[in-house]
Amino acid sequence: MSWNIAFEPYFPWPVLLALAAPAVLLALALAVLRLRGSLLRLAAIAALLLALANPVVLHEQREKLQSVVALVVDRSQSQSLANRSAQTDAAVTALRQSLGEHPEFEVREIEARNVAGGSEDAGTELFRTLGNALADVSPGRVAGAIMVTDGQVHDVPASVAQLGFNAPVHGLITGLPDEFDRRLEVVSAPRFALVDQPQTLVYRMLSEGENAPQTPMDVRIYLNGDLIARQNAEPGQEMRLPFQLSRAGNNIIELVGAEEPGEVTGVNNRAIAMVDSIRENLRVLLVSGEPHAGERTWRNLLKSDAAVDLVHFTILRPPDKQDGTPIEELSLIAFPTRELFVEKIDDFDLIIFDRYQRRDVLPALYYDYIAQYVRNGGAMLIASGPEYAGSDSIALSPIASVLPALPVGSVDERAFRPVLSELGRKHPVTRDLPGSEQSPPDWSPWFRTVDVGDISGQAVMNGPEGKPLLVLNRVGEGRVALLLSDHGWLWSRGFDGGGPHVPLFRRLAHWLMQEPELEEEALDATVSGATLTINRTTIGQDPGPATLITPSGQTETVPLADQGNGRWSGTFNAEEQGLYQAASGDLRALTTVGPANPREFQEAVSTTERLAPLAEATSGSVRRLVDAGGNVSTPDIVPVAGRSSASGNDWIGLRSTDETALRGVNRTPLFAGFLGLAILLLALSSTWYREGR
Repeated sequence: MSWNIAFEPYFPWPVLLALAAPAVLLALALAVLRLRGSLLRLAAIAALLLALANPVVLHEQREKLQSVVALVVDRSQSQSLANRSAQTDAAVTALRQSLGEHPEFEVREIEARNVAGGSEDAGTELFRTLGNALADVSPGRVAGAIMVTDGQVHDVPASVAQLGFNAPVHGLITGLPDEFDRRLEVVSAPRFALVDQPQTLVYRMLSEGENAPQTPMDVRIYLNGDLIARQNAEPGQEMRLPFQLSRAGNNIIELVGAEEPGEVTGVNNRAIAMVDSIRENLRVLLVSGEPHAGERTWRNLLKSDAAVDLVHFTILRPPDKQDGTPIEELSLIAFPTRELFVEKIDDFDLIIFDRYQRRDVLPALYYDYIAQYVRNGGAMLIASGPEYAGSDSIALSPIASVLPALPVGSVDERAFRPVLSELGRKHPVTRDLPGSEQSPPDWSPWFRTVDVGDISGQAVMNGPEGKPLLVLNRVGEGRVALLLSDHGWLWSRGFDGGGPHVPLFRRLAHWLMQEPELEEEALDATVSGATLTINRTTIGQDPGPATLITPSGQTETVPLADQGNGRWSGTFNAEEQGLYQAASGDLRALTTVGPANPREFQEAVSTTERLAPLAEATSGSVRRLVDAGGNVSTPDIVPVAGRSSASGNDWIGLRSTDETALRGVNRTPLFAGFLGLAILLLALSSTWYREGR
């Protein structure tokens, strides 16, 4: 409670001063003249003026405010290691009970968690969480903060001034005092790389903790899920890993170290490096058997791609063409068959035979070299015409062993509109081609197709009466495509509306060169914020649910919903940061939520050192909750005042506040009612009485 006097005048203060001035002058004049009753007159005038000023006695009713205690509970990923989660729960339960015995404290319990999809520097941010929880509390009301954590806090203020209040900060540390941990750390890795070019990754193994063994760690290195090397890493020593990338796109290099018995966690025994790779040049050899209308289509398409290094030959003068022209008068370039098909055949990513036929340009042995090139991982496209059904067809050479379909000797020259097969609607090469959503597709007709027998592989486009038109097949480690018509150029010329020749032929070329985005059976995992999406592509039936392994090693099942045309997808709410491994059948995909190597797991050993400087500066303390035997004990809570010590051997102190809240005010006017009237009448009557004597 408090008492105050305030004035609530009936007239504005300038008016009261104007009335008071002549009254004061009159009273002074009476006093100077020493007239009888002057003092009484002066008192009466003062009482009248005071009544007009209306003095009021204010009686304030105030209530002492509670001091606010912040109980910050660390629920970050590192707190899930070992037995720390159970230790935290036991400590929080005991602290709630202790704080509940002190009604002068208002307890605000807040949990700090990692944000999935956070930045590369994301970690345990207890003080950011603390600041948000106390944003509506004045600094004078803060009694202090109690933090239950493993000590690995990444946003500790550098000074008390940055804390925002002047009250003790206490750290109660989970984890055992004799912990140790071994972890892998990527020191440097290329962010981008060229396919088939030598690269180097540098990493090291760190062994932390007083009892940490200093023995080597067996490290296995995986590239996109395939084991490529094994090394023994000495503690603290930088290890160099040479590697090459065999495909374009995103590549993930995993370093997996053997777990030591007794270490805090094996999660950080794995380190990740993500490398985006591109092909410097896609080398394509295009061999045209003779000049024809579609030859320019292939050339223009391949030359328009800046990533393609094209070598093109057209057979203008086969050996059987003899017209008597002297050799010295010919300006033709001899076809370098040995150089192309023996010495440098492996330098090409794709070989295209465009309406090519056997004319003794290539020895029979060279066709065998080409077949072997395909089996060893090469790519070949046969863009056939009528000659494919003739007696000089390359299907009658050793190359037939890798062809997906052989001719039966006839050519169908009826007009037809190419259509996608049921398989073609799912295959990445032909799926969603512009115009294919209609039946039949809105494409111009072709007028010739080569008849073939049984096929091996996948017919993704059909001609008249469902005959195969485009057949794809895998042979050994390589791929082959067979286009059974030479009328694709009609689309490029816009005949009768044309057709999607650019996307079709470009996808076809990239599928042959084994670009990952055009695989028929593929699994991909992408992340947007905290949502992880698993995409499954298949040309088969329902692939079933996908399996997902979280960074902490938990296995989750993710149902996949049919999106149509061979695409299936499912989503998962990713609450942890780090590497996720998705699997469907024999397929495996990797992705990361947040940083590839979360800061949470980089330093997993519990510590008192990070919070100690700030706790000491605020008169707080940092102590362990768990003894060597695993027993959890919490200190007593003691209210303290002013600058008293805020910690002891078995207790921690929280400051009490002096702040109050105004609950009500009682007003008592001094000159109101009978009291004020009596005072005025007494003053005036005294004056009259004195003058009457």
